[in-house]
Amino acid sequence: MLIPFAFLAVGLVLLIVCADVLVRGASGLALRLGMTPLSVGLIVVAFGTSAPELIASVVAGLAGSSGMALGNVVGSNVSNIALVLGVAAVIRPLPVERQILRVDAPISIAASLLLVGFLLDGRLSRIEGGVLFAGIVAYVGWTLKKAKSGDIEAGEEVDESTASMPLWKAWGLAFIGLIGLSIGANLFVRGAQDLAAIFGISEAVVGLTVMAIGTSLPEIATVVAASMRGMSGLVTGNAIGSNIFNVLAVLGAAALIVPLDTKQLTQTDLIVFVASAVIVWGMMWGRSQLSRLEGALLLIAYVSYVVWLFL
Repeated sequence: MLIPFAFLAVGLVLLIVCADVLVRGASGLALRLGMTPLSVGLIVVAFGTSAPELIASVVAGLAGSSGMALGNVVGSNVSNIALVLGVAAVIRPLPVERQILRVDAPISIAASLLLVGFLLDGRLSRIEGGVLFAGIVAYVGWTLKKAKSGDIEAGEEVDESTASMPLWKAWGLAFIGLIGLSIGANLFVRGAQDLAAIFGISEAVVGLTVMAIGTSLPEIATVVAASMRGMSGLVTGNAIGSNIFNVLAVLGAAALIVPLDTKQLTQTDLIVFVASAVIVWGMMWGRSQLSRLEGALLLIAYVSYVVWLFL
């Protein structure tokens, strides 16, 4: 009984720690290869926050646990909206920038609807994965273009130690991060599979809950710290941006590697998946903010959904 929990715990620690190591190494490499700090912030750091979901979903798909792979992404997106933004708004009401309201949130909703459309036949094929991945390439390219023209905020800058990192160290950190992520994902998925077998729970439910919350921990830690510091743009941007990357990049890449069987996901799961994105957008639209009451309602809704999944 203890071994699956040990696998989960060790795998989760490796996923979180090695994702940070990978981001540091990849950022150093990108800067040394001529990318601007802006590009690093928008692409490398954004990829790094989705790295746990990406590796865990690919490993689960290769292991034949398609329900777990899809559940991880669907559950992570619901968690990012209801749990992450809910906690942040309860700590401090969140003002929302027009860029997020008018562009990023609608893109997140559109990506979610596109994914649901692809899942209706019970399978996410390589072609559909290619379409999703092409979407993230277009989104990143458009975002970089808008940022360089000054139409949107530049985002996070990298620190001086990363900018001056020796090339050998950058390569080493990137390599260690990738290896650690692979090992961590294998342990995490193995633990999740064993738990599903022990308790008789479907792999999709484990992916929607245990894996989703676990791989969302970097986002949770980031937005809680940012909310306490009053950095509302980072909070909402991180949550919404992560959802876009999860659907387009994570599932796109996973389906390109191995087609995913979607039959373990229920219609209710997909409704909650899309509804959470639409509802939070509606909450933010009226007053361009997310209030404490709305944050509490999101948390109550998330806890109710998780309880319903297990019952």
